[in-house]
Amino acid sequence: MRKINERYVIETYGEDGMLTDFDLDIPESFNFGYDIVDDIAAAEPDRPAMIWCNPEGEEHFFTFGDMAHWSNKVANVLASNGIGKGSMVMVILRRHYQFWFTAVALHKLGAIMVPATFMLKEHDLKYRFDSASVEAIICTDVGTIADVVDNTVTECPSVKKMFICAGGGGGVHIGEEEYGERLSGPEHICELSAEREGWIDFNAAVREASAEFERVETKTVEPLLMYFSSGTSGDPKMVLHDNAYALAHIPTAKHWHDVISDGGVHFTIADTGWGKAVWGKFYGQWIMEACVLTYDFDRFNAAEILSLIGKYKVTTMCAPTTMYRMMMLEDIDGYDLSSLYHTTTAGEALNPDLFERWREHTGLILTEGFGQTETPLTICNLNGMVPKPGSMGKPQPLYSVKILDADGNECDKGITGEICIELVQKPGWGNPPGLMMEYYRNPERTAEAMRDGWYHTGDTAWRDEDGYLWYVGRNDDVIKSSGYRIGPFEIESVLHEHAAVNECAVTGVPDPLRGAAVKATIVLSKGYEPSEELTKELQKWCKEKTAPYKYPRIIDYVAELPKTVNGKIRRSVIRDGDYETERHSLT
Repeated sequence: MRKINERYVIETYGEDGMLTDFDLDIPESFNFGYDIVDDIAAAEPDRPAMIWCNPEGEEHFFTFGDMAHWSNKVANVLASNGIGKGSMVMVILRRHYQFWFTAVALHKLGAIMVPATFMLKEHDLKYRFDSASVEAIICTDVGTIADVVDNTVTECPSVKKMFICAGGGGGVHIGEEEYGERLSGPEHICELSAEREGWIDFNAAVREASAEFERVETKTVEPLLMYFSSGTSGDPKMVLHDNAYALAHIPTAKHWHDVISDGGVHFTIADTGWGKAVWGKFYGQWIMEACVLTYDFDRFNAAEILSLIGKYKVTTMCAPTTMYRMMMLEDIDGYDLSSLYHTTTAGEALNPDLFERWREHTGLILTEGFGQTETPLTICNLNGMVPKPGSMGKPQPLYSVKILDADGNECDKGITGEICIELVQKPGWGNPPGLMMEYYRNPERTAEAMRDGWYHTGDTAWRDEDGYLWYVGRNDDVIKSSGYRIGPFEIESVLHEHAAVNECAVTGVPDPLRGAAVKATIVLSKGYEPSEELTKELQKWCKEKTAPYKYPRIIDYVAELPKTVNGKIRRSVIRDGDYETERHSLT
């Protein structure tokens, strides 16, 4: 191990070994593909980078040499199809190992990766294609997402190239033959072909491509990737990050996940369509020269996850609290978790009961962390800290974080305010490293979030006497359910397309398993009456029109919605249930 991370960090530790100060020494030119992946591959080509497996029995052990080799081949394929510096490329590859080849390749090209979930529908994709001027899409053939793309792309002229990727095991059947264990091993990488009219066979093209690729010069301040992030007003925001974003994940892996670089295996459970994947399965972990485990499953199965920990000797793990709750429903004492050294959670608030039960059965403490699509890890329980059950921890020292009131003043302890990050600028740089560049093509939203010297997260919390922060909720009503961030506006827009819906408001309600469940409060159009049949129809409507995880599990029919004098729906009143109207609730 060559401790590559130390090239980029400025750290100070106290006498007790606790991290006290942290900063990044960021060069003018940095590219994760060349300066991390290829650098490690050149010096230690056999260093483990990723263990990949799926429920069908397919298994691969990738080294950094492998990652350099395959990413070069992908880069050549993409370059030969006109994809280069600044190209927007959507990537929908679930947890396929090809995602990692593709991500590194896009970084090497200086293209902008736009990860997306396979659960999107036509409405979702059209907005994303058009608003970002997406030039190409690399998509799995598993499931129906390629059909959704075909149904959409004819209306989206910016999309010039489409690559279809056979998803290995992933439930793929060809004739009577099932592909699973047969695809294991280095000789079967990218073996399966996928033929689809109008698409380029990704695996076939990659197999035939050269593994030699000449470096493309990129600046650190140039764009790296972009995520779509849901909100309650307007369409999803386009969150643009520069190349420094990768380096800003060093604290995530080093000082929160506490990955073991030599001999350890880190397991973050996240689909690649979400920002949590690069938080926990990519940037920080590989800069720390550590190996990650990826399980390419379709539906979460707690028993399978627990079995993997013992099989692959997982040492550190991160997952949403919902998944830990589901693990606790299993006979957890019957699984071999002896290799586990450190466990973390993010995406949802951690309740004290789960904290204590996890510690009771595993002997491990769940350490919480907080961040956004717009940021890396912002608040956490750093290695060596004593967590307080239910608290997010303290600000990590890369950022200056305060709890501010509506007037921009710091809140006293115990007072709820907004979590804000100071916009401390370095010479030659704009925002603090890791913080988004901007909301792409939306200067108004950018200015609203970044004002008066602070980035306003829209999340609220309070600070206790020891400096620990306690999460309260979203200013903008985004629902966090099973680790997903769900914007009410998107669901409301779909519901409003149904003839039965006159008005509606979508909120989150507490759910013991998911953290929150989606609830729709609906005023029906004339001629419609509340019924179980209508509820099922509206739920099916939502599942067909947008990603299925967004559908309202609870539908409440009311005579009218509570509103302000200006006609704005008061979601807080709906959540609290303190308004009087005729209602019928059906789930």
